[in-house]
Amino acid sequence: MMIRPRPTIVCGVLLVTAALSRAQQGTEGQFADPDFKPAIAKPAYVREHPVIALDEAHANFHTVAGRYKPFADLLRADGYRVVPGTEPFTSRSLSNTRVLVISNAVGTQFKPVDPPSAFTDAECDAVRDWVRSGGSLLLIADHTPFGATAAALAERFGVEMGKGYAWTPDPATHEPTFTIAYTHESGLSKDHPITRGVQKVVAFTGQSLSIPPGGTALLKFVDPSYESLPATAEADQIAFRTGKPVAARKITNRAQAVAFDSGKGRVVMTGEAAMFSAQVIRFTDQGKLVESKMGMNVPGNDNQTFLLNIMHWLTRR
Repeated sequence: MMIRPRPTIVCGVLLVTAALSRAQQGTEGQFADPDFKPAIAKPAYVREHPVIALDEAHANFHTVAGRYKPFADLLRADGYRVVPGTEPFTSRSLSNTRVLVISNAVGTQFKPVDPPSAFTDAECDAVRDWVRSGGSLLLIADHTPFGATAAALAERFGVEMGKGYAWTPDPATHEPTFTIAYTHESGLSKDHPITRGVQKVVAFTGQSLSIPPGGTALLKFVDPSYESLPATAEADQIAFRTGKPVAARKITNRAQAVAFDSGKGRVVMTGEAAMFSAQVIRFTDQGKLVESKMGMNVPGNDNQTFLLNIMHWLTRR
């Protein structure tokens, strides 16, 4: 979701949606990159335009006109019709949707400690039944607290969310990092239509996911990889640097993206959201304004192709 250089700052970013929204109006903040312009030479859909509903009914951190505008712009360039999903999930509200996308839902009853599900039991059942009848779901749930708020829905499909902060040593520096690069040599699946033509996917923080029976791990954590709780992330990384035992949960062979069939439908879940965005982050560090980019606007990754392939698979193109 959001990255800053120091672990103490990263761990302090639990959910400050309102504050970040206000910050967007000023110099500091986290917002969609206004310079991101997707270009697709041959759109996948020209005559028909499958409806992609991006959930906005559950206090979502990412919305069509907000931080997921690049997501929507890319899919529209590929021929999809992207609309905000403004209603609770029911068989009726989902009836005209080809793919339901949920990214970092919070829910109206959110609280920082042990947050409840963003969705009611009836909504979780409605989404599960809709998928089994032929619908397609892209469920995106980032690091704490988004794993907890999406856990009940994920469980309907046999996926357990890690609910922490995933990190691993950087291959070059061996320093702990929340930015994780997946290649065919390090966790990127070689045997799925979604990863065809994809050489490198970069995730920016996030959490881990279990791999359900019959599912494919599109992005799999390699050894060593860890998942820390917010209160212990800095201590865990210090222990790693100094060669001491790391208390964090080891998540080797868990996943950060999975794909599977469910009844007549299809599901992709990811434990990271920024990889499908193109965001700019501005903040003050030691009196200086610092700017960084995060997502599809970062050079050297195939996140855009990865996202397009996910949507093509979900719509059975």
